[in-house]
Parts: sequence; structure tokens; C-alpha cells
Amino acid sequence: MKRFRSPGSLQSWCLKKRLENNPIALVPTMGFLHAGHVSLIRKARKTAGPTGIVIVTLYVNPTQFSQGEDFDAYPRDLKRDLAICQSEGVNAVFTPSHASMYASPYSTYVNETLLSRQWEGIQRPSHFKGVTTIVSKLFLLTQPHVAVFGEKDFQQAMIIRQMTRDLHFPIRILLGATLREKDGLAMSSRNAYLTENQRDQAKVLYQMIRLTRKELRLDPHRKWTSSRLGSATQKLLQATPLIRLDYMAFVDPQTLQQAKTIRKGTRMLLAAYAGKTRLIDNGSL
Repeated sequence: MKRFRSPGSLQSWCLKKRLENNPIALVPTMGFLHAGHVSLIRKARKTAGPTGIVIVTLYVNPTQFSQGEDFDAYPRDLKRDLAICQSEGVNAVFTPSHASMYASPYSTYVNETLLSRQWEGIQRPSHFKGVTTIVSKLFLLTQPHVAVFGEKDFQQAMIIRQMTRDLHFPIRILLGATLREKDGLAMSSRNAYLTENQRDQAKVLYQMIRLTRKELRLDPHRKWTSSRLGSATQKLLQATPLIRLDYMAFVDPQTLQQAKTIRKGTRMLLAAYAGKTRLIDNGSL
């Protein structure tokens, strides 16, 4: 497994591999890998084939953190991450410095302006600009045929798809299903912040999705609205005082606009706080 720290060295190597007709699959991550990341790496390998190239990036990107967020405290374990990548047969990892990715003075950003205007975009105003900027840079450096992202960050995945289409990147975007703990909590690096009691109550987010899905399917011909479905989940939240709901939204999965009538295929988006830890989840109804 090759490890690259220099953007230029990575790009040269990837261009050579592409000219040799090697399929390249990219898995961008911020490290602190868990089983969810591993599932994305395996999806990339399946797509690239046994002789293709799988590249994993391990980089905590500072531009997607707003002031006061957890950039400095974000969990990191590079040694463990490298061991996981090695065991999964990853061909190359990219672990750049901030100075190499954002050489001073730095002044160029990529900004998607439609899908990013709502939900997480309201709560974290500069977040998606940082995401689209770093992903664009990684696309240019690694020259992939395919890039794999997780559905847990659903709005982010839709924004990356939009950006890829708008900027004519010749890359296919694949999504991997959200992996969950046994009690339903979506796997996330930030789960490491949770206390035992917060961790126990955080499973309410998936319970809310399951309850909403059940209500909808019990009476699919009823005209369901967000207020009707939302009221059913409020009782669950009342039993979990350590979880503070930020927003609950029912959206069209393509436009991310609020759905007037909720039906099968509508996407339910959730964001909540457990103490200072921000949790997100989503599910198709």
C-alpha cells in the first residue's frame, strides 16, 4: 500500500495509473475509520475490480468546520486507519498536511448554491463550501472513475452529485447504505464523544425514522403531512431528555425541498444534539 503526503506526487501517480487503463475508485474520508467506512472501501473495491486501484483519503478538512466547531477535538487515529486500509487491500492512502492543501495565501473555493441553502446549510453556513472545495481538489488529484460516499450524510451526498454534474467531472458517484449499531444508531466518528447515557438515548433518531415509516405504511392512502407524522415522534423525544432535536424534515430526495405531502420514497432528515455533539441521520420512508 502506497502512502502519499504530497498532492503533486499523488496526482502524478494517479495520472500514470489512469493512462495504464487502471479503473480508479476513490473513498474520501476524514479518518477515524469505522465499519461504515470499511463498507465504502469494499464497495469501491467491488467497483474497481480485483486489479483496479482503490484510494482512501484520510484528511480532517479544516474548511468544512465553522468557528467554534470541533475541528481540534475531532477524533483521529492515523495508525489504526492505515492498518485498516492495509487489511482491506487499499492501494493508496493520501494523508496531506493543511499547508499542502491550502497553501497561503489561499483564496479559491467551490460553492454549490442550491441544495446547500437549507437544513445543514442553515445550521452550518460555511460547511458545504468546505466540502465541495475539498472534494473537487481530491477529484482533480486522484482522477477517479468512481467516488464512493455514505448515505448517512445524505444532503452532502446530493450536493456532491450536483457539483459533479454541474462541473462536468467525468466521475460516477456511488452511495453506500448507512451502517448502524445493533440498536440502530448510525455509525459515526463523532459517536466517540458520547457519554454512556447519551449513547443509549441517541438511538431515538433511528426509532423516529422507523416509527414514521410504520405510520406511513399502515395507512399509505392517507394524506400525510409533516405535522401529522412529526407529532407521533415527539413522544419518543420526551423520553430522551439528553437528545435535543435541531430539525426534522421530510424532503424530496432529489431537490431536498420540503415535501408538501409525504409518501413512500420521501426522505426523512434528522439533526440533533447530545450535549455538544451534533448527530445526523436520515432514512427513506
